[in-house]
Formats: sequence, C-alpha cells, structure tokens
Amino acid sequence: MHIAHIGLVGYGEVGKVFSAGLRGQGGVETVAAWDLKFADLRAGDAQRQHAAAAGVAATESLRELCGRSDLVISAVTASSTLAVAEEAAPHLRAGTVFLDLNSASPGTKQQAAALVDARGAHYVEAGVMTSVPPYGIRVPMLLGGAKAAALAAVLQDWGMDARPVSDQLGVASAIKMCRSIMIKGLEALVAESYVVARHYGVEEQVLPTLQETFPGIDWSAQGAYFLSRMVQHGQRRAEEMRESARTVREAGLEPLMASAIAARQQWVADLAAAGAFAAVEKKGAPWQDYADAILRRV
Repeated sequence: MHIAHIGLVGYGEVGKVFSAGLRGQGGVETVAAWDLKFADLRAGDAQRQHAAAAGVAATESLRELCGRSDLVISAVTASSTLAVAEEAAPHLRAGTVFLDLNSASPGTKQQAAALVDARGAHYVEAGVMTSVPPYGIRVPMLLGGAKAAALAAVLQDWGMDARPVSDQLGVASAIKMCRSIMIKGLEALVAESYVVARHYGVEEQVLPTLQETFPGIDWSAQGAYFLSRMVQHGQRRAEEMRESARTVREAGLEPLMASAIAARQQWVADLAAAGAFAAVEKKGAPWQDYADAILRRV
C-alpha cells in the first residue's frame, strides 16, 4: 500500500495533531485538510492561517480533498461520522483508503463502510483508545476492516501505534465504545459525586474513603483532570456516549447507564457553553474550582 497524499476531514484538535505529525513521514508528499469552519467568514481565516503555517493545504471543499488524497482520515465529532462518509463517498477515487477515527457504534461504522466500499475505496475503522494530545500520532489505535492489516503496516512505518484487531468491521469500535462507557462514566460519576460532596461540605471525608478503597489513584488530581476534560470536551464526549448507547442498544440491551452518562456530559458541556467556567484556570485548576463554578450556577 503506497500513500503519498493525505487528507484530513476535520481540522480540530485531532486533525491538527495528525496533520502536523504526518507531514514529512516516509513517502508522504502532501497533507491537506477540509473543515466546515474554513467556509466560516469569522473563524475561517484563522483556521486557514493555522493550516498554512503548519504546511497543510486548506482545500476549498470535501470533494477537492477526496480527489487529491490516497488516504482520507475522518476526524470529526461522533454525530457527524455517517454524514461525512455519505458526503465523501461519491468523491473518493477507487483504491483510496478511508480511515475513520471517530467514536461511533459498530452499526454506524458498518453503514459508513458500505457507502465507501461501494465506490471502490477501502474503509478502515479505528478505535482510538485514549486522548490524542499527549501521544500525538502515536496514540494507540485499533484498526478493523479488510485493509486494516495493510494500513497498519504503513502507519507503523510512520511510528504510529496502530494494531489490526479484525478484518471484520465493528470489532475495533466495540472495544472502543465499551471502554468509553467506563472512562466517560467515571468522569460523570466524579462530577456528580464531587460537586454534591462540595455542596454538603463533606469532601474531606469522602475523598479519603475513595483513596483507601482505590489507593493507586490520586482522587484529587484525577478529579481535577476528569472535570477539566469534561469542561473542555463535554460536547464531544456527550456525542460519543450517545454512540456508546447506540452500541449497547445494538447488542440488545437498554442503555440505561450509557444514556445517563451522555446526559451528564452534555450537562457540563452546556454549562461550559454558557460561560460557567470562564473564571477557572484552563491549566492546573483544582477540582474544587470546577465544583464551585457549577454550584454557583445551580
């Protein structure tokens, strides 16, 4: 598998990290990107300037991006997973590899794959197993699909931690979604428990009991990290959890927990959008600052 031209759909946090990390890799000649924000009169110029400074070509349309790319990487929000595949599929060249990084259910990925494969392109799903920024392009990823092994070999040559887990679509996504229920669920539990403990003034009694039960976790530091991630990325997390709920439903279970987690993540996202955390330091703030900001609103 030879890949010379890469296109990123979505020039957000993940898109920026991947486009910067893939430039200059062996055999890669160009990296391009398309994002809906490029067409935004207010935000588009800043995004295009960022891309230009990073050596990334900002294309005029998704059609243009697909037409010039050997590898198209979809890095959008979970709720846009299928919509991007639907829009991109008619413009993919035969033989193009479409790598879907988005956190979506096995069923959603299979629907997207049918659209891509029908055009003679090759759909590969990816389960991105942890937060991207600390790792960059070396973030652990599980790949699935008929071309997963071939693509993994190329990505590994670029220093990426990509491992094929199945030639059947849905396996990698199922792993990712089941893990997300636990991780995003812990975030939601911490948000609810810590804020209520703060309200009643019992945090100095509650946290030590957690520390005693789970001594390997610094519950104060972990709580601050969880809350910061929810504040920064709550909308994206809520969408991911709705896909996790879809995953549970596809398995024949009622997604009671996944749906509740999505609701709590969305609640924090809505507070953040309303400016509730404007006075909280973006880096290094203790969990108490987030809890106090929430309590001032509720």
